Amino acid sequence: MTVTKKLLVLPGDGIGPEIMHEVARVVAWMSRTRGIVFDISEDLVGGASLAVHGVPIRDEVIAAAKAADAVLFGSVGDPKWASAGFDRRPEIAILKLRQELGLFANLRPAKVFDALVDSSTLKPEVVAGLDIMIVRETVGGIYFGEPRGIETLPDGTKRGINTEVYTTAEIERVARVAFDLARQRGNRVCSVEKCNVMESGLLWKEVVTDLHAREYADVELSHMLADNCAMQMVRNPRQFDVIVTGNLFGDLLSDLASMLTGSLGMLPSATLGAVDAAGRRPALYEPIHGSAPDIAGKGIANPLAQILSFSMLLRYSFAMEAEAALIEKAVANVLASGLRTADIMSPGMAPVSTAVMGEAVVRELDKLNG
Repeated sequence: MTVTKKLLVLPGDGIGPEIMHEVARVVAWMSRTRGIVFDISEDLVGGASLAVHGVPIRDEVIAAAKAADAVLFGSVGDPKWASAGFDRRPEIAILKLRQELGLFANLRPAKVFDALVDSSTLKPEVVAGLDIMIVRETVGGIYFGEPRGIETLPDGTKRGINTEVYTTAEIERVARVAFDLARQRGNRVCSVEKCNVMESGLLWKEVVTDLHAREYADVELSHMLADNCAMQMVRNPRQFDVIVTGNLFGDLLSDLASMLTGSLGMLPSATLGAVDAAGRRPALYEPIHGSAPDIAGKGIANPLAQILSFSMLLRYSFAMEAEAALIEKAVANVLASGLRTADIMSPGMAPVSTAVMGEAVVRELDKLNG
C-alpha cells in the first residue's frame, strides 16, 4: 500500500543545498522501493531568503511548516549578512521555526561508527561503542528569556542582557521525552544543570527529580553539573545513555559530543513538539553542523549527517523503524568499505566528493534491499 507523507524541505545556506541533494536520492529510493511517497515542497530560509525576500524566513514558510508532516532542514548562516541587524541574521530562521512550531525537544545522538573510531581525537578505547542521546530543551532558557537586549547606561557605556528562565511545565515536558527515550535504550537519564549557582538550575533539578519519582521510577536517574558533565564526556563518555539539559548547556554539550565521534559532519538531530489532539507531532530534522561557507560549492561536504537526519525523520515522525535502521546500516557499511569525505579522512586516505558519498549510500541500500 502506498503511503504519502507531506514533507517541507528547506536547504538553506552554504553546503545546505549540496547535502540536501544527496538526501533527495535516498528519498527517491524510498519511494521507488518501499512505496513511501513524499509530497515534497521546497522553500528558502536563512541568507537565501534574505537575498530574495529581505527576511530570514517568511510567514508563508512557517505556515507551510505547520501544515507539513515533517520539516527537513539543511543549514543557515552566510557571512554576507554578518553586519545585518540582529533580527535579520540568517539564524533567526531556525529559531523562529522552533518557536512557532513549539519544537521544544532537540534530540542529538552522538554515536561512533566502528569504522570511524580512529577519527575521534580521543583514544579508541575511550570512544569505541559510544552511543549517547542528548535531549536539549530548545524554546526556553537564555536564548528566549525576557528581558533581553542591549541598553545604554547613564554614563554612556552599554550593558547586554539575557535572562535564563524555565517553568515547571517547560522542564517536565522535555524531561518526559528523555525518560521515554531512555526506556527504549539503556534506561538511564543524566539531568544536567548548574544548581549550585543558578536558581533556574535548582528548579530544573527539583522538577526532574519529582517527575522521576511520580512517573519514571523504573528509569535510573542521576544529576550532574554542566561543567562536570563536559569534563566527564571527555574523560569517560560511555558512562552516559541519555542526557537531558537546557538550551544553552545542550548547545555546548552536543557540539562537544560531536567531536567524540570524529566530525560534526556525522551528527543528525531531531527537534520535536507536542502531540496534538489529532495525534500529529510537529518535527524538524537537521544536521548539527553549520552552513560551512568556506567549503560551499566545492562538492566536498559530508552529506551523511543530513542523510541520517532523514533516517531520524522516518523513525520519529513516521514510526518507520525498519526503513530508518536500513539507512543507518547502509551508512555504516559505506564507512566500513573505506569511503571518506575530507572531514572524516584518516592519513593515507583519498577523500571522495559529496556526490560520490551520496551515490554510495544509495548503492548500499540497493544491496541491503536484496
